[in-house]
Amino acid sequence: MGEGHDELMSDLGIVERAKEVVALEAAAVAALAEQIDAKLAEVARMLLECSGHVLVTGVGTSHATAERFAHLLSCVGTPALCISAADALHGGAGAIKEDDVLFVISKGGQSDEVNKCVDLARARGARIIAQTEHPESALAMKCDAVYCVRAPADVDPYGMIATGSSLVAGAAGDVLCVLLLELRGYPREAFGATHPGGAVGRMLVEGPH
Repeated sequence: MGEGHDELMSDLGIVERAKEVVALEAAAVAALAEQIDAKLAEVARMLLECSGHVLVTGVGTSHATAERFAHLLSCVGTPALCISAADALHGGAGAIKEDDVLFVISKGGQSDEVNKCVDLARARGARIIAQTEHPESALAMKCDAVYCVRAPADVDPYGMIATGSSLVAGAAGDVLCVLLLELRGYPREAFGATHPGGAVGRMLVEGPH
């Protein structure tokens, strides 16, 4: 083991490294504010005006981010579901309708499964939004709107393992969720009606103790 590794594996080294990771990821999320421009308003309004479902997809870590985003959209009054891009190529695309919006999360915009899913959705009349780091990618060229979200390369181990970048992607979705909640005037009572379970549900019914 090298000296640097031994230092990191001490209790103090572990704690200090953990703090560095938190600071690095927090800075990456904060930098998202500088990327937001008028194109975000177009994306938000497209989601607001969707008369069907917002169908969210991605592959790998992006799929996990898509699941979270779809759930939060539904929580704030925008009916949404996460779908599998791979399953869409084996009959699942039959669930996509012309009044839906397909929201695709893809860092590089080059995934075959995602791009083929987009082709199927477009053929069925759905509108398409891409959240990607590459607005010139094959994916972006197929879409009606692009939400460009970039994370610093050094926020991910080896520049590849999507730890910090998935956090940035999640925060980008949170921005849309809050905007849609406020644009709809979605009240606390409506959230309570769809969230009756657990501690949150009890608090909504009974009020804080």
